[in-house]
Amino acid sequence: MRFHSPQKLKTIADLIGARFIGSEDFEVLGTNEIHRVTPGDIVFVNHPKYYDKALNSAATVILIDKEVECPEGKALLVSEDPFRDFNFINTHFTRIYNFTEELHDVEIGEGTKIHPSAVIGNNVKIGKNTHIFPNVVIGDRTVIGDNVIIQSGTVLGGDAFYYRKLNGNFDRLISVGNVIIENNVEIGNNCTIDRGVTDSTIIGEGSVLDNLIQIGHDTIIGKRCLIASQVGIAGCCIVEDEVTMWGQVGVASGIRLEKGTILLAKVGVNRDLTKGTYFGMIAEEFREYLKKEVKLRNLK
Repeated sequence: MRFHSPQKLKTIADLIGARFIGSEDFEVLGTNEIHRVTPGDIVFVNHPKYYDKALNSAATVILIDKEVECPEGKALLVSEDPFRDFNFINTHFTRIYNFTEELHDVEIGEGTKIHPSAVIGNNVKIGKNTHIFPNVVIGDRTVIGDNVIIQSGTVLGGDAFYYRKLNGNFDRLISVGNVIIENNVEIGNNCTIDRGVTDSTIIGEGSVLDNLIQIGHDTIIGKRCLIASQVGIAGCCIVEDEVTMWGQVGVASGIRLEKGTILLAKVGVNRDLTKGTYFGMIAEEFREYLKKEVKLRNLK
């Protein structure tokens, strides 16, 4: 999430009541999660297990729950509750409407057809010659390209599934990112694509999604991917170009699938995969799976 204009470290520290380590004029450009951070971003960390990862990331401001040695060229914000304060910063700079106010700052391109029953949030951009079917819901800040088809019942830009346990309850990390649908994408009925927590969930140009597909926050689907019904892809995944997923594939969070990978029906993906064809509840290279099956049958 990029601020509308650069902020100073002291300004952010005063906003959340945190101590800061670094120059008070240190420039802060926005916030992001660890997997998408760039220079100028604030990243939060609230567990010693992840201190090194955050401190050594591309982020230049680390919102942390303990004073530690600050890496050269970076700054710290020391907070008693980084999760809470990350939410506070995000919602201070990005207003959350969630369909409570119909401001309808919407850009719609020439030749686009939108059924009257579709619900569109604020700050939405829709390109040319796009077709949006009945009962589609398009959340705030969504960007949709040209020649896109979105069929009935699909929801773009719902909240990310990202929580922590706090005092016996679940506390949400508030989503201030968006969804980007690139040109020539087709999305079937009753799909759900969550917006990014602080960045964009992206469906790449020319990709085709069947019905009943769930795509988690901040996941990037590449160009010309083909995804069949009932696939579930968790957050923070990178699916490179021309990947094919058949029915009921499940992909765990933070996974990368190499360009041209094929996942056969019901594959469970729990690790990064290089290009190949995979099958099985825990993804195996298909030829190896078949060899194993032959060996098992020959044990009779």
